[in-house]
Amino acid sequence: MKALKVDHIGIAVTSLEEGAKMYEAMGLKMQGVEEVAEQKVKVGFFPVGDTEVELLESTDPEGPIAKFIEKNGGRGGIQHLAFRVDNVAEAIESLKAAGVPMIDQVPRYGAGGAKIAFIHPKATGGVLIELSER
Repeated sequence: MKALKVDHIGIAVTSLEEGAKMYEAMGLKMQGVEEVAEQKVKVGFFPVGDTEVELLESTDPEGPIAKFIEKNGGRGGIQHLAFRVDNVAEAIESLKAAGVPMIDQVPRYGAGGAKIAFIHPKATGGVLIELSER
């Protein structure tokens, strides 16, 4: 498995509209919003060079972003770091063979039509890492 680049940084926010204001003040423009029902999240995309900042607003109080914000004292923050890979299914198998614990055993659907999988944070010093194939 080889990480090709940092694909995006996922930032949990309580409101896309409110969260976007700071990024827009920096001259960034939101290039679309997508709801990913399977993940219980609404995502706003801010391209920065050849990567993105993704603002993540929960659509369900039981969703992973809502739980992250609750665990973080009601504040948002960096929720995950995503690396682009050329084949997420092969990356999962390669990491499992190396003894790296995975949250996802098979790819799932992510924002922007990506195939994604998450590495368990216990393997990464507490950082939630996403693998993304676009």
